[in-house]
Amino acid sequence: MNIIKNKKIWFSLSLIVIIIGMILGMIRGYNLGIDFTGGTLIEIQMKEYIEATEIREITDGIDKNATINHIGETKDIIQIRTTENLNNEARMELFGLFKEKYSLDESQPLRSEQFGPAMGKEIQNKALLSVIIATIGMLIYITFRFQLSYGISAILALTHDVLFVLAIYAIFRIPLNSPFVAAMLTVVGYSINDTIVVFDRIRENMKHAKKNAYEEVAEMSIKQTISRSINTSLTTLLAIIALYIFGVESIREFTLPLLTGIMVGTYSSIFIASPIWVLIKGKKGNI
Repeated sequence: MNIIKNKKIWFSLSLIVIIIGMILGMIRGYNLGIDFTGGTLIEIQMKEYIEATEIREITDGIDKNATINHIGETKDIIQIRTTENLNNEARMELFGLFKEKYSLDESQPLRSEQFGPAMGKEIQNKALLSVIIATIGMLIYITFRFQLSYGISAILALTHDVLFVLAIYAIFRIPLNSPFVAAMLTVVGYSINDTIVVFDRIRENMKHAKKNAYEEVAEMSIKQTISRSINTSLTTLLAIIALYIFGVESIREFTLPLLTGIMVGTYSSIFIASPIWVLIKGKKGNI
């Protein structure tokens, strides 16, 4: 399989997923967590597992669109997320309804937090700023270490990774929250490392190649590094999968975007970054 010659196929596959995600994101909107929208989160320790439909008999009085999750090893902790801004009195009143109905021993919820809209907006702005700073820093580093063409290719590949993961979240309506931002910054670092490995091999092979033999050099470099990229990603994914299966809910919120991002990052370092570099060098060979 010639990866570089089939670059239009890889670009098309990515574009299809990203465009579908963007369209669904515009039509339905992204499933933003209360970290971004503002709202209330309450976790209550129950004596046993309670069906979500039964829990909604209580929560529907506050918000019919509230999200109900079961967490903990035995799923006996219920987590209620609502975009309604409930003050402390309202949160304790809600807890009181559960305490009365299920004869709970606890005097207060395990966790009770309110996120104001202003706080959600601040988190969004800081998340965007973090991604921009990380991207600029990587562009400067790669341009200094390699050439501008490598830097541009790497940043476009990273942009692809972020948009691809966002598209998946839009398609499957997965909540976007603060752990997602932290995970995506981790993925950006992981993906750029994979890409640099390929670019480093391209740079070394270019020293001994014919002039303007960009496709041949890129193809050879990918084949020389593909085993390393896949094996490294597989070992990382195995560890993350274990965390996702056995971890608590907060860990899962972090590992899910990691799982998605690392798979997409590995794909882009092989099928997206180098083909972009070939296109840039083919048009602007001196950068």
